[in-house]
Amino acid sequence: MSEAGTTTGSQRPIALALIVVDGLVSLPVAAAILDGEATDQLIVPVQLAVMAVLGAVVGYALPGLGGAGSSRQRSAAIGAAVGVAAALVSLLVFAVLLGGL
Repeated sequence: MSEAGTTTGSQRPIALALIVVDGLVSLPVAAAILDGEATDQLIVPVQLAVMAVLGAVVGYALPGLGGAGSSRQRSAAIGAAVGVAAALVSLLVFAVLLGGL
């Protein structure tokens, strides 16, 4: 029983680190891919959607993100929410770095 708790406890920081790193990298990648006059307005919505999907995938793959005993679906939902939050933090970081705030 203690192995399951240890696995769940170690999955949460790993999942959070993956999602945060993905969040920080996703905005420049989305901007590089969608940099054009017709697609400039799609950078932020695409980044948010991609981060929701990546967060859900990480949450599903590492169910410890949802806590001990949580289902994969609950962990995926929490991962999606954390992914969107990480995307919003990355928007804030880049706005501060670019002098927009």
